[in-house]
Parts: sequence; structure tokens; C-alpha cells
Amino acid sequence: MRPRLFFHLQLAFTLGVCAFLVVPVMLSVLAGLTENFFIGLRSGLTVRWLAQVWGLYAETVVLSLQIALWCLAVTLVLGLPAAYSLYRLGGRVARAIEETIVLPVAVPGLATALALIITYGGVKDFRASWVFILVGHVLYTLPFMVRSVMAVLYSINVAELEESAASLGAGFWRRLFTVVLPNCKPGILAGALMVVTLSVGEFNLTWMLHTPMTKTLPVGLADSYASMRLEVASAYTVVFFIMIVPLLIAMQMVSSQDRSRIKRRAPEDSGVPAVSGSKS
Repeated sequence: MRPRLFFHLQLAFTLGVCAFLVVPVMLSVLAGLTENFFIGLRSGLTVRWLAQVWGLYAETVVLSLQIALWCLAVTLVLGLPAAYSLYRLGGRVARAIEETIVLPVAVPGLATALALIITYGGVKDFRASWVFILVGHVLYTLPFMVRSVMAVLYSINVAELEESAASLGAGFWRRLFTVVLPNCKPGILAGALMVVTLSVGEFNLTWMLHTPMTKTLPVGLADSYASMRLEVASAYTVVFFIMIVPLLIAMQMVSSQDRSRIKRRAPEDSGVPAVSGSKS
């Protein structure tokens, strides 16, 4: 009897927390899809506010996606070699470098943005372009890619896999592309998910770094709230969800399929890892 009571208490607590998080989001979505939020559904559903948001802020949506995708590309190019190098280096030096990479996350975004403005603000063309915002986003999101990949590298003991592949005659580049990267795929996907979502939703850095010509989605959302147009601001939130939710679902599905494939393959793996990247 007591275990069942404890289970129901846990369930009630979990549902309460979910409701606390989800209900405000549902109300915000409802405000963006009804004619009059104060009347509610009785006023009727409409996409007028969504159309108004797209007409006013379409460029911010496109720019946010553009910066997020470029941010992902740059963090992959910089983060994967950095994570692998830190893993191979090990010791105190690697830990010190890793903590240095994480500093932009620990420091307030406004401080990081101010440092970038002081350092590079004099370069007018650079300061006025969206690339300036991209630099800030890369600084902020790079630690998430590095940490995600390093966690996988430590969990699967890549050093042993590389030694086994080397004993079978695989060179460095073949080991990298057939052993290291395939086994790092879960960490890469997790890092990519965090990088894209954090870049799209990042406000503090972007607010300091943007210009009137380089507004991103969060900055436009803040502007719409400042205008006291509740319906427009809520519709802007709906647009944000339309962008983010399908991306989250797609990446979660890819990650789940990859984990299922690894589980199905594990019983068939032999004691010595193959060069193809399967792990024991």
C-alpha cells in the first residue's frame, strides 16, 4: 500500500511541475491565436497576429536561423578537434584549457558582449554585420559542443578503440573517420542540439551586439513586448515554437535511432573493436 501511495505522490508532484511549466506556455500560444485574449476562445481563433508578426519581423526569423546554422558549422569545425585534442592531452593543462573555454558561459553575456565591442567595435564593417553577432554566439555555445563530445570520448574509452584499429593497420585519418567520429555521434548530436537552440534563443549577447539592421528573433520578441501588443508578442512566441519544436523533435529522433542501433549491434560485436568504429 505504501509503495503505491509513494508512487501516486511522485506522479502528482511531477504533473504539478509539468503544469507549472506548460500552462504559461499554453496561455501564451492561446493569446497569439485568438482575436481577443481577454475574452478567450469565445472571441474566435485567428492567424492575423501570426501574419502581422511575419510581415513585421520575417527578417529577424531568417537571420536567427542563418546565424544558428553558421554557429553550428563553426562550433563543429572548432569544437570537435578541440575536444579530441583535450581528450588526448589530458592532465592539468587540458583541464585548465577546458575551463578557459567555459568562461564565456560563466561570465554574464552582457560582459562578454561589452568585451567584444571594446575589442572589435572600431572595425565598422565588422561591427555592423551579423558576423559580429555570430562571433558572440560561437563564444557562448562552443563549450557545450566541446563538453558533449568530451563526455562521449571518456565514456567509450576511444584510446582503446584507436589502439585496436591501429593494430589492424589503420592510419590516423582512417581511425579518425571510421572510429572516433562514428562513436562520437551521440555527443555531436547532443552538442548540435544545444548549440542551435541556444543560438536561436540567445538574447543577452545579441541585444548588446545587434544593430537596427541585424535584429534577431529574441531581440524582435523583446521589441514586440515593449510595444505592449500582447497579441503580437504572443504570436511571435508561437513563431519561435514553430521554429524550435520541429528541430528538437527531429534531433531527438535521430539520437534515439542511433542509440537503438548501437544497442542492437552491441551483442554482435566481438571482443576486439573493428576499424569500422563499432565498440565492444
